[in-house]
Amino acid sequence: MVRWCSALLSLALARSALAAVPIGYDPGQKTDIVPGAYIVEFNNGQNDESSFYSDLQSKGLPASKRMTLSYSLFKGSSFQLDKGIDVDPVKTTSRIASIPVVKKVWPVRIVPLPDSKIRPAGFGHNNSTVPPAPSLARRAPGQNGTLSTHVQTQVDKLLAAGVTGKGIRIGIIDTGVDYRHPALGGCFGPGCPVSFGTDLVGDDYNGYNTPRPDPDPLDTCQGHGTHVAGIIGAQRERNELGFSGAAPGAELGMYKVFGCVDNTATDVLVAAFNRAYEDGCDVITCSIGGNSGWAEDPWAVAVSRIVAAGVPCTVAAGNSGSAGLFYASTAADGRGVTAVASVENIEIPLVLVEGRAAIGEGCGNKTSFGWMEGRPKFPNVTLPLWVVTPNYTTDGAWNACNPLSDDTPDLKGKIVLVEYAICSDWVIANNLVAKGAEYIMIYYNQDSFAFSPVIDDLPTLKGLGMTTYQQGKEWRQLLTSGVPILVKITDPVYARPIAVSYPNTVGDGGLVNYFSSWGPTWEVGLYPHFAAVGGDVLSTFPLDLGAFAVASGTSMATPQTAAVMALLMQHRGIRDPQTLMSLLSSTAQAKPFIDYDKLWAGLAPVPQQGAGLVQAWDAANARTVPSPSSVSFNDTEHLVGSATVTLRNTGGKAVTFSVGHVPALTMYTYNTERLYPAPFPNPIAEGAAAKLSFSADVITVPAGGSAELTIRPTPPAGLDEKRLPVYSGYVVLNGTNGENLAVPYLGVAGSMYSAPKMLDPERTFTFRYSNLNLDPIPADSNFTLPIPTSPELPPGTEGMNPLPNLPAAVMQLDAGTSLLRCDIVALDAPAGVPTTDVLGVEVVGSIGGFPAEWVPRRYFVKPFTGMTQEGKILPAGRYAFLVRGLRIFGDRENAADYDALKLLPFNIEYKN
Repeated sequence: MVRWCSALLSLALARSALAAVPIGYDPGQKTDIVPGAYIVEFNNGQNDESSFYSDLQSKGLPASKRMTLSYSLFKGSSFQLDKGIDVDPVKTTSRIASIPVVKKVWPVRIVPLPDSKIRPAGFGHNNSTVPPAPSLARRAPGQNGTLSTHVQTQVDKLLAAGVTGKGIRIGIIDTGVDYRHPALGGCFGPGCPVSFGTDLVGDDYNGYNTPRPDPDPLDTCQGHGTHVAGIIGAQRERNELGFSGAAPGAELGMYKVFGCVDNTATDVLVAAFNRAYEDGCDVITCSIGGNSGWAEDPWAVAVSRIVAAGVPCTVAAGNSGSAGLFYASTAADGRGVTAVASVENIEIPLVLVEGRAAIGEGCGNKTSFGWMEGRPKFPNVTLPLWVVTPNYTTDGAWNACNPLSDDTPDLKGKIVLVEYAICSDWVIANNLVAKGAEYIMIYYNQDSFAFSPVIDDLPTLKGLGMTTYQQGKEWRQLLTSGVPILVKITDPVYARPIAVSYPNTVGDGGLVNYFSSWGPTWEVGLYPHFAAVGGDVLSTFPLDLGAFAVASGTSMATPQTAAVMALLMQHRGIRDPQTLMSLLSSTAQAKPFIDYDKLWAGLAPVPQQGAGLVQAWDAANARTVPSPSSVSFNDTEHLVGSATVTLRNTGGKAVTFSVGHVPALTMYTYNTERLYPAPFPNPIAEGAAAKLSFSADVITVPAGGSAELTIRPTPPAGLDEKRLPVYSGYVVLNGTNGENLAVPYLGVAGSMYSAPKMLDPERTFTFRYSNLNLDPIPADSNFTLPIPTSPELPPGTEGMNPLPNLPAAVMQLDAGTSLLRCDIVALDAPAGVPTTDVLGVEVVGSIGGFPAEWVPRRYFVKPFTGMTQEGKILPAGRYAFLVRGLRIFGDRENAADYDALKLLPFNIEYKN
């Protein structure tokens, strides 16, 4: 989902909303199973789809094909079982897996579009064309159009040296691209910046229906992919805002995996990555993800294979940072995949609509200014500017939150300049309209910000907009000094874009964004790996949606990382994913931790920032390459007692390194009161850090040779292990050749198996689905159900008012699980109801959609229709839900390895 909002407002809203959402509620992406849809991989490279579907039919599982997945690294198919055929997903998986040709089976999952915060230009170009001449457009931040994001990551230095990514093919998996944009070349195909790719799904695809591919990856309805493409490949020569992408010489390919709805599915993503690999991409980047933390997801498996085959893949770490630790996303959590975190821009860019102002007597001094279109929209007007001052306000303010004084002149025929205030746009406008105002230009009351004001119920108001505080302050100083200003507003449909930027004064400039998702994975894999700039990033946008936009998210950091990899490939002539990972990780710039607005002295934990912000120039010129790029010491039960890092010297002289240790902040996963997952910012265990010992404090690496360093950890002592403290830091290597390298590490000072409380007993209960407050029901509550036709409610039911009166289970998972069951136990049912022994308990079936595999920490609400997942209608009687989650590192065949809660009983009967 794309939200049209500002970074500053989003920050404030995120703070206020933390207390309101359910514990563990997913504030960003969600991943859900498509009922009855599966992905299969065939054995030994076999690819006989026809015999497979015949075998499905013979097993009583008739199905229709969704996609053929016939690739060199993955041969299989995805399909949809016919309605009424799907049964217990685990049993169905076993039945499918018993077909001789089948190697592995997974359910198809929905993956939503990331919730990037996007601020478009606030205008649309007439006839979808951009005026070609840049003479009136104020250029983007920095000299000669150099973006601050490039300065932060040293991309500017490589571009200045002529390293542009030329000869490198970058595949982008996203919503498509508006290649008609002049800054993206205005064309698609050989010789164009966007030279290859395809649409795998069609515009009508919604994630659940069958894809209808076509060869054209054009996107005019989403915008996410166009923004991503511009971050990599925007062309300065044809860009009226004058900026370039981070790798403007690279050849881009777009693989469109979304229609005009914000959902795709894992089978489509598996196909897209494999198609990009087979099309010869040198780097594949994807700013999409779904909360997971498990590397066994089919999409993650497919991407991991591509990395193992020699093609680096960068995937967004996710935008669920407010959920705290252990919130990794797929496929960024795949083995070998590069998970990218986000750092805030040191400047705040704004994309505005251009207006013109004539200053002084005779209108001799003509300048341009930027503003944001509001509603009602300004027509073409040229009028004098009049400013609200304390001389005309009854409270001595520059705003109009209170009625203006009686000596205020008639404001008709003027554009009224007024300061923004929290009393609301409507109050301000209403007080001005009372004095005859027809056109209002609000200026914001803080630096570096503007938004689009909207007022629909003041009939005499003809135009409303907003400009920046800096512009408003400049004008009001002139006007109060007696200097007249004549303002010319052009209909935004025909106006030009203008980009301005201001120093980031919020306090988080250059630091890790609060929204950036945290690791580690549930099996304590290091996550994320490093960061790029993803907060407040200027880039291209579809012409019909404004042509340019400023967006925030790990979605923006990820393509910048792919572009940096392309620059390294060109400069160093290397392609190996692990070498690239090591170069970028070892030279990254670790950042201190910021808790919204409090800056801590310690470094941000590795599970938030990985190695830190990538430094492209340093990585391009590093002579020593550590391997592996990072180390996980796992938890205390599986503690890695020693890890070896190999230092490889690619230079012509020996280098001697002094070895040291810089710890990052240690944080608790769980709060103290009820041991539930702590939201951001997680509690800090002040002063707690691991101790590291090294095989040598000084190590010399010969020219063209290598040397090994052994690291032995001692996890921090004296911590509350039940709260799962996560420790981390950096092994630092300072060389005699001037190189300063680092290897990030992390570990858990506790047991992943025994510490997390998988199921929250206070938030896992039975309730009436029609009760919007989710109040737990008393024992033996009665339900009268309609005769069910499916284990699942039909699509759209969740929007009904009232909702169906059904028994439903609320399940709060305080940790991820590789297997979650919600079985139904018969407590008082007619004799002869068949049961099955599942982990030592006789059950009559499972609730619809269960069991579920590879589940992240999240909040489930599942109604029971009266029909089990296996397709059985239960007779009237007394039942209870039995919820069981497999502990991390547990054995799914051992009942003792599950957290289990038997919920209160309920009674069902049927209408008629």
